Amino acid sequence: MKELIPQEVVERRIFVIRRQKIMLSVHLAELYGVETKVLVQAVKRNIERFPEDFMFQLTWKEADSLASFATLKNSNKVIPRSQLVTLESGQNIKYLPYAFTEHGILMLSSVLNSNRAIQVNIAIMRAFVRLKQVLATHKELAEKLKELEGEVGKHNKLIIEIFEIIRQLTPPPVKPKPPIGFIRYDD
Repeated sequence: MKELIPQEVVERRIFVIRRQKIMLSVHLAELYGVETKVLVQAVKRNIERFPEDFMFQLTWKEADSLASFATLKNSNKVIPRSQLVTLESGQNIKYLPYAFTEHGILMLSSVLNSNRAIQVNIAIMRAFVRLKQVLATHKELAEKLKELEGEVGKHNKLIIEIFEIIRQLTPPPVKPKPPIGFIRYDD
C-alpha cells in the first residue's frame, strides 16, 4: 500500500518543546485534511481525553522560537507574531497553536474518526518510532565514542610512559669537549 504521507514530511514537523517531541495543531490539521479550527473544536469537545501531558497551547515565546523553523500558516492563519510578514493583507493572528505529544496524537485518532485520520496516524506513529530509533543510535554512538576517548586517553598515558622509560635508558647526549692544547693563530 502506497503511503498517504511521506515519512519525511511528518518527520520535518516534529519539534521539541518543553523537552517533549510534539507536533503542532496547524500541521496536524493539514495532514488530516481538516481546518485547524475543526481539529481544535473536536479536541475541545473531548477535552477530558487530552490532559496537559497530551496537549498544551504554546506561549508566544515558544511560537516565536518555532517561527524560524516552521511555516505555521494554513487556512485559518494561526501564525506566530514573528511571521507577520508572511500574512496576506488584512489577516491577523488570532490564536496560538496547540502542541500535541505522541500520546495526544494517538488520542486524536479517536476524536477524528475517518479513514484518512487512521492512515495519517499510522504514518505519524511510524515517524515517531523512527525518530526514537535514530536518537537511540546516536546515543549508542556517543557512548561508544566516549568509551574510545577513554581508551585513547589510557593509550596516550602508556605511550608517554614508554617514551619516559626510553629516555631514562638512553644516556644523555654528551657535550663536545673543547680541544686540549694551544691554538695557533697565524697572522
